[in-house]
Order: sequence, then structure tokens, then C-alpha cells
Amino acid sequence: MQKKNIIGSRVRKARKEAKITQIDLAARLQVLGIKIDQAGMSKLEGGNRPVTDIEVAAIAKILKVPISRLFKENDEAS
Repeated sequence: MQKKNIIGSRVRKARKEAKITQIDLAARLQVLGIKIDQAGMSKLEGGNRPVTDIEVAAIAKILKVPISRLFKENDEAS
């Protein structure tokens, strides 16, 4: 199956470093008006769900990381 985003593994890594669960991240995104649940977060992190620019900006804000970190090729999560 072809990946639908390139940032999923980096979002997962940053989320775990911030000690935030998928449920908590989804809830925080919902407060910002982004419709996503834990299942959607799981798909996003697995690269199986497209992600919009607005979602990327909100995720970066919540995780307190620069948007560029989510796109850096040398910061690939394992």
C-alpha cells in the first residue's frame, strides 16, 4: 500500500517525546476545530491517511515543534 503522507512517523516520534497519547493529541486538535479521532491519528501516524497543511500546523503547535521538523528527511523515525 502506498503511503498517503510523509510526516506520520515523525508525528509519532514527536508525540511520544512530548508524552502525549493519540487520544490526547486528537482531543487537542478537535479543540482547534480539526475533526480527527484516535483512529484517524493512528492512520495519520501510519502514513495511511492524508494530512492537510492546517493539520500539520496545528500538530506542530500542539507538540511544540517547528513545522520543518515534521518534514525533515534526516529525522526519520524508526
